[in-house]
Amino acid sequence: MSHTAHIPSHRKPRRSASKLALRAGVAGGVLGTIAVAGAAGPANAEPVTETIEMPTLGSLDAGTGLASAVAASAEASQQEALDQNLQTQEDAALQKAAKEAKKAKSEADRKAAAERAEKARLKAEQERKEAAARASRDSARTQLSSTSASNDSGSTASDSGSQTQAPTGSAAAIVAFARAQIGDAYVSGGTGPNSWDCSGLVQAAYRAAGIDLPRISYEQSSMGTSVSLSNLQPGDILYWGSRSGSYHVAIYVGGGKYVGAQNPSSGVVEHTMDWDTPSGAVRIL
Repeated sequence: MSHTAHIPSHRKPRRSASKLALRAGVAGGVLGTIAVAGAAGPANAEPVTETIEMPTLGSLDAGTGLASAVAASAEASQQEALDQNLQTQEDAALQKAAKEAKKAKSEADRKAAAERAEKARLKAEQERKEAAARASRDSARTQLSSTSASNDSGSTASDSGSQTQAPTGSAAAIVAFARAQIGDAYVSGGTGPNSWDCSGLVQAAYRAAGIDLPRISYEQSSMGTSVSLSNLQPGDILYWGSRSGSYHVAIYVGGGKYVGAQNPSSGVVEHTMDWDTPSGAVRIL
């Protein structure tokens, strides 16, 4: 073997200078800390026999549970606040609806009261007009009964002349139909054949002569030509009240008489002109 051959060394490799310096620094720091702690402590200090335990996994779980409980409480508080806000809104809506309903009822009651008052006023006005018409007829009857036959007015004389006038043509058909219904019942809205009201009888009598008339009394008295009570002819329509607002009609049949559906107690009757003097007359024929 060559004397120059490499012989492996059995010594441990030297540590690097940097690692040795690092180890020395750490060891020196630990020793220095122990020395300072020993110097600062009391001379008769007892050796430490207890160690400080680090938090365990169980304690960490307890903290997590507490945080969850706090979060749940906050969420519950928030939900309670939302519920209270919703309840407040619902209460406000109910109060508003109640106020509106009360206001609507008050308005409806006011309108109903106004309608009742208007109906009462119209009824009173109608009764006043009828009373005035009755008073006028009573006055006319009194005046006629107090006048002697020798001092009758020209209208009475003319009417007397018409008493001898016999109806002909359409007038005869109208008069004959009206007289044929004498004794029938009076029924409001009646149009025959056995019960009538005043305008229903007049309409049917004219229909018998081939003439169509409106159904209502004030419409019938608004037709034709106005004639005076001193110049009547058979078939003329007599009316009570104003011409455009009459409340009763009948048919003049000649001889100073008329036929009409008078009222429920008397039915269809024939009366003389002075029994209930009409307000006016119209001629259709």
